[in-house]
Amino acid sequence: MLGADADRLRDHTIRQLDIAEPDFEDARIAWEAYRAPTPELCFGLLNREFPTLPFLKPAMEELLAELPSPGTGLGATETQLLDLIAKGHNRTKELFEPGGLLDTRVFDQWELGPLLEGLASDPMPAIAGLDPKLATLPRHDARGRNAAYRRSRLSLTEFGRAVLDGREDFRRHNPIRRWWGGTLLTNERLWRWDRESRSFGCALEAHSRP
Repeated sequence: MLGADADRLRDHTIRQLDIAEPDFEDARIAWEAYRAPTPELCFGLLNREFPTLPFLKPAMEELLAELPSPGTGLGATETQLLDLIAKGHNRTKELFEPGGLLDTRVFDQWELGPLLEGLASDPMPAIAGLDPKLATLPRHDARGRNAAYRRSRLSLTEFGRAVLDGREDFRRHNPIRRWWGGTLLTNERLWRWDRESRSFGCALEAHSRP
């Protein structure tokens, strides 16, 4: 809806559906699956049909794609960030603005900053050029952090290029501790999702520090 054209919306055919009690039950099951301590229940939803909730399965696939991949250790949005920076888009404004270059419906513009910082400040960063002042600014200082983002001129490190090319695994060299729904992702318990084979698994990572 955010990126929709007003003229197209005016002529768009509205699909009217009668929401019944089973639909609320499907929604409850999906929400409980996302809140579960592992992504396995979410994966199971891909094999079910939700005729009156047509966006549920595509949304779940987009969420699963944000789990680290088996090859690079990056989620879909992290991979997009590296790819855009590699193509010369080195300003955070063009990366973060709604409806801009970054094609993601999982993270909003306020969540992209921490995601970018994770790629730029780990022991083996994939991104260079992020203003170092961000490391000292509190999270609630939106004005200061926005100014630091605008001062940044981003580029990929050699390690970042190797990760983007699939020659290195970001998570084998850098720590992770973040939530995916109700699943806490850590190096000791890292769930990975393969978009091509639509499969996933959990493995202990041999995390090494430089």
